[in-house]
Amino acid sequence: MKKTIFIFALVFSLGLFAQKSDTKLFDNENYAITIPDTWRATNDEGIVNIFPTNQIGAITISEYHDLEIPKTETKKFILALYNSTDDEKKIKTGSGKKGFTEYFYEYFDEKENLFWLTKVFQKNKELYIVSINCQKKYWNGNYMKVFNETFDSFKIKK
Repeated sequence: MKKTIFIFALVFSLGLFAQKSDTKLFDNENYAITIPDTWRATNDEGIVNIFPTNQIGAITISEYHDLEIPKTETKKFILALYNSTDDEKKIKTGSGKKGFTEYFYEYFDEKENLFWLTKVFQKNKELYIVSINCQKKYWNGNYMKVFNETFDSFKIKK
């Protein structure tokens, strides 16, 4: 009987802690992203920063609608954002939705002790840059999961 009560209590408590946190939609004219409802969002001259209240990291979204970057130069552009000496082969490329080419890059800034994950969506002269930066000591467990879920919820509307 004690084992049954213990197992029931364990399963019940896991269910409480595993519940998904409440979210809200950050809706822009050109894109939308689902964020935890306790996070803040700022828009600084078209650059959106979304972050938890303890500010241990952020998701940054930049959009450009008249930027002429040939696809052959996009990977160099991404590496230049971080002053990275990584090989261009480290950037993964694929076909995204709605005709966009999607680029994905992971970078660790040893000087600032930050993890960076970046997705770039490019089509013609349109370019969206969505990136996560998070302090190394928090890039594990729940923070990593919530940042990635938010990051992956980014959707271009047109």
